[in-house]
Amino acid sequence: MRLLALLPEAFGAEGGIAQFNRDLLAAAADAPDVEEIVVLLRQLPAPPAVLPQRIFLDRRAAGGKLAFALAALQRAALGGGFDLVVCGHLRLLRLGLAAARLARAPLLLVAYGIEAWQPAKPASVRGVDTVLAISEFTRQKMLGWAGIPAARIQILPPAIDPALFGPGPRSPALVERYRLQGKTVLLTLARLAATERYKGIDEVLECLPLLQERRPDIAYLVAGDGDDRPRLEAKARSLDLADRVVFCGRIAAAEKADHYRLADAFVMPGRGEGFGIVYLEAMACGVPVVGSKLDGSREALRDGRLGILVDPGDRAELAAGIDEALRRPKQVPAGLEYFHFDRFAERVRDLLVRSFAVACSP
Repeated sequence: MRLLALLPEAFGAEGGIAQFNRDLLAAAADAPDVEEIVVLLRQLPAPPAVLPQRIFLDRRAAGGKLAFALAALQRAALGGGFDLVVCGHLRLLRLGLAAARLARAPLLLVAYGIEAWQPAKPASVRGVDTVLAISEFTRQKMLGWAGIPAARIQILPPAIDPALFGPGPRSPALVERYRLQGKTVLLTLARLAATERYKGIDEVLECLPLLQERRPDIAYLVAGDGDDRPRLEAKARSLDLADRVVFCGRIAAAEKADHYRLADAFVMPGRGEGFGIVYLEAMACGVPVVGSKLDGSREALRDGRLGILVDPGDRAELAAGIDEALRRPKQVPAGLEYFHFDRFAERVRDLLVRSFAVACSP
């Protein structure tokens, strides 16, 4: 089986979507029936490390919209022998449909989160053979508008590699960097974009005055960067929290696990997460997690079996949930192995077989 993958980002990029795509490609490349995966990336911000075997990266595709489109169509028309085209985002759907037609291959569309919760325009998902959704929450949202049979939307939750994230002591260097000596630490790690204010950071900031009455030593680390950071910093000052809230900025991948280990609780009670791989990373580091009842993060927490779920709109409930997380011991929750990479790889192999069989059936 040969695959053509049209993705917004993967190798050389950071963030949950890039990580999910890297895991998807690695798992697919390791499947026994897969001979080659030709990967085209819309964005390639940094040179990738060594690629998994059977993956060929067409680097010319990252030269802009036109270069990406031309590379995709040329590969589909001339590459020959593709058994499946993977379209990695709804924004790429029109191109994915065209590439699948040229390649005469079935099309698999990946749906992550909020981008898939509203009707896609102008392209239609009705020409897609299989949709891969990262959560049941996203699947149900798509079923509300896509007009396709429910059986065509399969679920593939993200993965966590326990070799990369695990419990450990606080880094003395980071404790000193952020002045956290003797502090009870809350952590959120997210992109601070004005278009992504659904992460729950505002709600945590608004809870801090109540929390500090109970825990005078509390501090809140906000890791990540984006165009909404100045507004959030101003909000922290307006709430007289400037001495308790630390905006860490963008975190290097090499320091990510150490930042999780600083925290006594990871809190991201949002309204728009399709899933949220950061919850898995925090739990793998032994940090108690607070997520939301209202979005896909409840699936990352296995409906509350792995962490605490709250309504972010209810300040008292959010504060109580954070208090509960801070009372819990720091340990990897039983059941997190459900998301380990080996389980993910099994799901990918099964998905490839089923999506190809369904698309080729009469």
